[in-house]
Amino acid sequence: MAVIKTTSEDTRMLARLMRAEAEGEGELGMLMVGNVGVNRVRGNCLDFRNIRSIPQMVFQSPGGFEATQKSYFYQKARESEIRLAKRMINGERQHPASNALWFFRPAGGCPATWYDQTNSGRFKKHCFFIPTRTDCPSVY
Repeated sequence: MAVIKTTSEDTRMLARLMRAEAEGEGELGMLMVGNVGVNRVRGNCLDFRNIRSIPQMVFQSPGGFEATQKSYFYQKARESEIRLAKRMINGERQHPASNALWFFRPAGGCPATWYDQTNSGRFKKHCFFIPTRTDCPSVY
């Protein structure tokens, strides 16, 4: 059962984002990007207050995704990534992105905090960061 409201176009957009942000990190990396995106829509907190849809989340400015500035984001969604996006929309979670609202790829190790948000872990080249339960209870 979906944890956020979407259309088929929203699902394809999330699939394109997942591929554009993390294709080099495999299926699990793409799932984690989708997890963060869905959390931003669910959250309605902090930097993501009033973000209520996939398009709002993807194109949020400031705070959106760098991939939207690249041509490969605009390629047609493939069925394999659409299936992954549906898993995230249906509430599947992947640690360390389970409750994360942010991720980034540092040059070195993951910092313990990033803009006062706690590091929840690393997957390959990306570090994930979570809000407190008090700041954003709806992602827990």
